[in-house]
Amino acid sequence: MRLAAGLASLALATAAAMPDPPPQADAILLLIGDAGNPDRRGEPVLRALTREAARDPLRTVVLFLGDNVYPRGLPRPGAPGRAEAERRLAAQVDAVRLAGARAVFVPGNHDWDMDGEDGWNAVRRQAEFVRDRNAPGIEYLPHDGCPGPEVRDIGAQLRLLLLDTQWFLHAFDKPRDPESGCAADSEAEVKEALRRVVGDAGDRKVLVAAHHPLATGGPHGGRFTTRQHVFPLTDWKPWLWIPLPGIGSIYPAARKGGVSAQDLSSEENQRMRSLVRESFETRRPLAWVSGHEHSLQVIAGGTPQFVLVSGAGIHGHTSPVRQVEGTRFAAAEAGFMRIVFARETAPRLSVLVVDKKGNSTERFGMDLK
Repeated sequence: MRLAAGLASLALATAAAMPDPPPQADAILLLIGDAGNPDRRGEPVLRALTREAARDPLRTVVLFLGDNVYPRGLPRPGAPGRAEAERRLAAQVDAVRLAGARAVFVPGNHDWDMDGEDGWNAVRRQAEFVRDRNAPGIEYLPHDGCPGPEVRDIGAQLRLLLLDTQWFLHAFDKPRDPESGCAADSEAEVKEALRRVVGDAGDRKVLVAAHHPLATGGPHGGRFTTRQHVFPLTDWKPWLWIPLPGIGSIYPAARKGGVSAQDLSSEENQRMRSLVRESFETRRPLAWVSGHEHSLQVIAGGTPQFVLVSGAGIHGHTSPVRQVEGTRFAAAEAGFMRIVFARETAPRLSVLVVDKKGNSTERFGMDLK
């Protein structure tokens, strides 16, 4: 209790010392992904997130963009690793609860049992845990392993669409036509639902939140560094600097060839991205926000207008990133993003990087227009 009270006091004290969002702000989004292994001693990125959300909690919504529990989501009660998995997920829920803000969790591939056979059950267990945490205003969407889209209108400026992109890529049991209770449970139905909810958004800006990005300059986009070719084992253990030239290039080559459904190069991933982009042919959403890559990226152009990758929610757990067509910002640093939606002005994006002490600094900013 004393620890919680101390964190809350720290958040509020810091918030009081920082400039508030403009008084005309209608909604504030904080984007954080791949935060599923927070430091037991106190995760720096979550501490910074709590402080940021506490600045204006009534207008702030935090989006957790998947991979909320590493490595295989939430195990069954009593299973090995269950207690540690609960700790990891609870740390994220409580980071928002301390600030008094709202939040939505969307699933990632690790939450689906790391693409495994127990994936559908694992993601439903995670949703149940978030619900049973009894934190007002904190949701887990879409429901029941359904693909979505779930719609949430935030203020007068924003329509938020929540998607479970792992549903498209999952090779094992999942809710599907005709047996499921999902409003949309086939690719054709998801495509039509997306087209409809984007089209009837009126004057609201539309933002789609999911785990997998539509574009990326990271490993899931086939971008590998010299280090990964020569010292490939450092991707698993940062201290394994064992040179494997030649042999080490086999892994990046296989990834570029589409061996993993989690990569842009795979047939499954390409089909998913084509489907959602076709859904937006009559109206482009403002942004597609995601995690999956452990980096911070702002990519402009195409459909939607912007792709924001914010998957660096754990300090020290980043992956290399390079620029691709449309890149405005890319960094392999821990942190999260903020978007302020204000009346009569363009939404304002800020990329906030976080150091090991939990201090956040705006590294990049731009108007989304």
